[in-house]
Amino acid sequence: MSRKPVPAQSGERSRVEVNFDKPQLLPQLFGEFDANLLMLEERLGVYIHARGQRVVIEGTAEAVAHAREVLQELHSRVIRGEEVDGGLIDAVIAMSSEPMFTGIVRAEPAGNAPKPSVMIRTRKKTIVPRSVTQTHYMRELASNDLIFALGPAGTGKTYLAVAQAVAQLITGSVQRLILSRPAVEAGERLGFLPGDMKEKVDPYLRPIYDALYDCLPAEQVERRIASGEIEIAPIAFMRGRTLADAFVILDEAQNTTPMQMKMFLTRFGQNSRMVICGDPKQTDLPGGPNASGLNDAVNRLEGVEGISMVRFGVGDVVRHPIVGRIVAAYEGDDVA
Repeated sequence: MSRKPVPAQSGERSRVEVNFDKPQLLPQLFGEFDANLLMLEERLGVYIHARGQRVVIEGTAEAVAHAREVLQELHSRVIRGEEVDGGLIDAVIAMSSEPMFTGIVRAEPAGNAPKPSVMIRTRKKTIVPRSVTQTHYMRELASNDLIFALGPAGTGKTYLAVAQAVAQLITGSVQRLILSRPAVEAGERLGFLPGDMKEKVDPYLRPIYDALYDCLPAEQVERRIASGEIEIAPIAFMRGRTLADAFVILDEAQNTTPMQMKMFLTRFGQNSRMVICGDPKQTDLPGGPNASGLNDAVNRLEGVEGISMVRFGVGDVVRHPIVGRIVAAYEGDDVA
C-alpha cells in the first residue's frame, strides 16, 4: 500500500498499531486495492499503512483515535457478515462522532458470535442502524405502539418500519401487515388509468413492495399477500375498519389531508402497532405543507403520552452521499 502522505495537520502527532484476527476477512475490510483504507484516510485526515494483520495509523492524536475506533467498528461489521462500502464507512464515521456511539452500535459478545445491540432480523437479512437517529428509531419501533417518523428521503424511515413489521409477523407478535400510502398524484384522474383498481394504485405503492421483497423471499411475499397476512392498499381503503393484531404503516403521510390522517389514526386496534412516515416539508397537496394531515397531526399530538416522534435530518441520509447534499441544497427553500 503506497501513496502520497496525508497533509500535516495542527496538533500533537500520534502513531498507533492495530492488530486484527481473522486474516481471511481483512480483504473485505480493506477493500479492493485498499480502497476502504484510502477512503478512511481522506475522510479522517490520517495515514494508514497495512501489512498482513497489522495496521499502522498516523496523524494527530484525535484523528488517529477516531480512525482506530472506526476501523475496529468496521471490522466488527465484517465479522457479522456486513459488506463494507462507502455508505457504511460514512455512516460509521458519522456515528463515531456522536457521544452515544460507544455501547450502542458496537458488537456485544454472545458466545463466540458478536452481535450489535440494536438490530432487526428478517428472513433475508439482519438489519443494523447506519446512523444515530436510526439507532433511536429502531429502539422506538421495538418498544412503542404509535410512532411518527419524520424527515427527508433516504433516511430509512419506511424501510426500517417495513423490516420491523416483517420481523414481528415472522415471530407471530402480529397477525397482519397493513401497508398504505395516499395515491395523491392520481386524484380524480385515477379512473382514467388502465387496468383494475390494483393495477391503478400499485405504481404508488412500489416502494413498499421493494422493501418487502428485500426482507422476505419473493414466494413468501406473494403467498402472504394472497392469504391476507400482508395487505397493501391506498389510504382510502382503511375507512370504517378497526386494525387489530396488526402492524400498520402509512408511508408518504405528508400527502394526507387532516381528515384522512384523523381517519387513519383512529383505525388503531388492540395489539396493534402503527408507524406514520413522511417528510413534513415535502407535500404534493395543492395547499402545500399547511394542508398536510401529517403536519396537523404532529402539531396536535406532540407530547401526547404513548406517541413517539422521531426526527431525521440531512445527516441521516444513508443513500449515496450526493442524496444528502441534494437534500441539503433544497432544505433552505420554501418549495413544497
